[in-house]
Amino acid sequence: MNLRDLHYLIALADHKHFGRAAEASFVSQPTLSTQIKKLEDELGVILVERTPRKVLLTDVGRQIVARAREVLNEIDQIKRIARRDSDPESGSLRLGIFPTLGPYLLPHVLGTIRERFPRLELLLVEEKTAELLQRLREGKLDAGILALPVHDDTLHAEFLFEEPFLLAAPDAHPLAGRKLLKLADLEDERLLLLEDGHCLRDQALEVCRMSGADEKQGFRATSLETLRQMAAANVGVTLLPVLAVQPPIAHTGNVHLTAFRGHAPSRRIAMFWRRSSAIHEFLLRLSEVFKNLPPGLLDPATLPTPPIEHVPIEKQPRRRYVGGRTHVKV
Repeated sequence: MNLRDLHYLIALADHKHFGRAAEASFVSQPTLSTQIKKLEDELGVILVERTPRKVLLTDVGRQIVARAREVLNEIDQIKRIARRDSDPESGSLRLGIFPTLGPYLLPHVLGTIRERFPRLELLLVEEKTAELLQRLREGKLDAGILALPVHDDTLHAEFLFEEPFLLAAPDAHPLAGRKLLKLADLEDERLLLLEDGHCLRDQALEVCRMSGADEKQGFRATSLETLRQMAAANVGVTLLPVLAVQPPIAHTGNVHLTAFRGHAPSRRIAMFWRRSSAIHEFLLRLSEVFKNLPPGLLDPATLPTPPIEHVPIEKQPRRRYVGGRTHVKV
């Protein structure tokens, strides 16, 4: 048995197709098929059920794939230890971040990261929380920036900051005229929320529970931009995190942003990595960049306050938005 064969087996488990697994492994399909058969012969078990349309792992195959992922992750950690010993701030780092935070946080920190760690190659992966956690556990990510709470004893959590929410309402909405809001002001409101799978949806539902508000039925957005534009089109009101409305994000017409008094509803953001990570100390240093954001960035009082303009819906420009996942190399 060799590490190459374990890579082939994991590729087959991921793609469930010999051709696609071979392509992902940069070998021919007969080569990959032959090596999988040799691995089965060596272990004395059947790892794969070969059907005309797809490939299925046997029960023992699934168990061995899980262990193979752990083995390859440990090998990767060994290599990282060796590289980091000579130059701990060089090499590549795979960092995951969820889509309702990444586009709004990263512009404020990437410049500082480049200055402090000029030899670091930062690979950014934007996915929903559940997918990021899965990749983190499997060793496909080195760290992830996620919203608390996350219940996983295998991960180290480094708290970064707390981000308050604002109410985004059409200019003509009764709550748009308030200087500050109380949670109780949301009672009986119907909030526009994101679709399932977004952690921000869960946080907004908690605000609804505490305030007596509810979700607007029949509508679930795929992104913060959709929520913003629906508020502008007088469809309803929603909650936006403060980073999502700070420059360089442009102000959206017919959307009034109002902060909450006292301890505002918010989300708590932390950086996570495996407790067994070989680059624990370096990740601690990197997390300091995300903790030390520009002054006032998380303070709603620093937001510009454009005048309220009542624009008829039929005169508002039409906007098109395309959702999707991104994998960005910085």
